[in-house]
Amino acid sequence: MRDEAEIKGHRRTYVGAMPGKFVQAIRYTKVSNPIIMLDEVDKIGNSYHGDPASALLEVLDPEQNIEFLDHYLDVRFNLSKVLFICTANQMDTIPRPLLDRMEVIRLSGYITEEKLQIAQNHLVPKQLDKNGLKKGGLRFSKEALRVIVEGYAREAGVRRLEQKIGAVARKVAVKVLDGIKLPVYIGRDQVEKYLGKPDFRDEKPLKGVGIVTGLAWTAMGGATLDVEAVKVGGEKNNLTLTGHLGDVMKESARIAYSYLMANAALFKLDSTILNSSIHLHVPEGATPKDGPSAGITMATALFSLASNQIVVRRLAMTGEITLTGQVLQVGGIREKVIAARRVGIRELVIPEANSKDYEEVPEYIRAGFTVHFVKRYADVVKIVFDGAPP
Repeated sequence: MRDEAEIKGHRRTYVGAMPGKFVQAIRYTKVSNPIIMLDEVDKIGNSYHGDPASALLEVLDPEQNIEFLDHYLDVRFNLSKVLFICTANQMDTIPRPLLDRMEVIRLSGYITEEKLQIAQNHLVPKQLDKNGLKKGGLRFSKEALRVIVEGYAREAGVRRLEQKIGAVARKVAVKVLDGIKLPVYIGRDQVEKYLGKPDFRDEKPLKGVGIVTGLAWTAMGGATLDVEAVKVGGEKNNLTLTGHLGDVMKESARIAYSYLMANAALFKLDSTILNSSIHLHVPEGATPKDGPSAGITMATALFSLASNQIVVRRLAMTGEITLTGQVLQVGGIREKVIAARRVGIRELVIPEANSKDYEEVPEYIRAGFTVHFVKRYADVVKIVFDGAPP
């Protein structure tokens, strides 16, 4: 939406003038207190037609919408009884004044078990009907659906999952026209035959000096992130960063480096390594990455390099680091725990401020995990390398 008149209406002097969307909704529902959904509110843009986001302030602000003025009606109308529900994929592009009028409710993505239930109970029957197959004409084993979820559809929702189930259903429908008999059974070994090579593969976390596994939140949900640090020749005190990192993540790397430089004697680190040229890389290089939650991961990779110690145990971590060594709260804990479970990691290091978020993760997801809650980076070192100063 780029035209302010979509909200405020056109003046009746114009040819083809119409009321705004909200007055049209009131007229359609014939009640003064409907529920109105504003879908993808983060996609609103400015143009020469006006600023719709500013016009929405009058609609969503409870102090103003009592006397909302539609240009077509040219009379005041009370919108205070309307319940507005706005949806958005990200809050960064929503103008701050408009966001302040909203109560933010964050919805986390579906986990694998939830997607399996949705697929079995809703998506498969829907795609059978849509593609002209009889009920029970196409059957997916639970393992086959799991392979589709984890190998082809890792996004937070189920749109991609439905597309993949639909792709299998269409190919089966073509085979039915060629004379194949129903029902057709899809096991885990048949999935690749119908959908090709998986889009996602589970990579085992890397091991070695200067390598640490972190946890990240992405548009696809949670993911594990290996951070690598090596000493290279060149200028002194030079930190090279690669891996398609965003500005915030680059700042986190520099904060981690500066913190370890300032506390090298305290942690008994090899200052000659820290004073040399260091290259820090976050695979996969083609995937954009940003956010502060890899701070303690990058610090631990540099610590491992400077102390020549390997992270022996299979563990993963997330948390923002400050110049004074504080470990700050991060988001997406549920998705990160799921990502760790997916690759078989059962030991986590999480900021203490996120303990409440971890407790809100369902019990069946948390089962089997050993979780360390940390306040300062010294706590991280003590847990990971068994023997750091208090």
